[in-house]
Amino acid sequence: MKDAHVATSSGGRRTYRYYDLVMVAFVTVLLCSNLIGASKVATFHGVTFGAGILFFPISYVFGDILTEVYGYARARKVVWAGFAAMIFASLMSYVVVALPPAEGWPHQAAYEVAFGSTFRIVMASLMAFSVGEFANSFVLAKMKIMTDGKFLWLRTIGSTVVGEAVDSVIFYPIAFLGTWSTALVVQVMISNYCLKVIVEVVMTPVTYKIVGFLKRAENEDYFDRDTDFNPFTLKA
Repeated sequence: MKDAHVATSSGGRRTYRYYDLVMVAFVTVLLCSNLIGASKVATFHGVTFGAGILFFPISYVFGDILTEVYGYARARKVVWAGFAAMIFASLMSYVVVALPPAEGWPHQAAYEVAFGSTFRIVMASLMAFSVGEFANSFVLAKMKIMTDGKFLWLRTIGSTVVGEAVDSVIFYPIAFLGTWSTALVVQVMISNYCLKVIVEVVMTPVTYKIVGFLKRAENEDYFDRDTDFNPFTLKA
């Protein structure tokens, strides 16, 4: 989309009104779903699941929005921002949990349960998140070109099916294989994966609304025809 009145920075680069806000929303959902939701296991109508999976897929929704509107390269920067935020949060949790509790403060055990994730789980989460998000953005960007920008629902759901599958296949074996039985790891991996995809499907109307608003507000509908898909560069 082209417009003679598109905003640019003093260096001549495109600037966007809402890109930074979407980035903040992405990182916020990511951190909250990992720090608040990761430690609780819930049962609802006979289905047992980690509470965080109700909210973690929303980060994939934001990933879809970023790639669809702003392109893979700008979404890549946001993924790395989320990765850095998760590393800092993990490091902070480790340090705070390790500090000796004050005499008379009785909540150390509860604090360790809530924020004392093992190194193995932290590494599994970081690896799964980064690879899964990049797979999600890559698939959506390529599908957008293949569909000539049509069938947004197909791109958002299709990319999430791939991204969440990569995330699940990496996270659950690394985090739990050897401490859980193989059958339990597979069962939880499949059930949680299905729930994550269902959340994405349910969120599709919301995704349409946000994407439509941002495309109009930013006058942008990016196609990654000449994009460098190397995940290890921050060029946009």
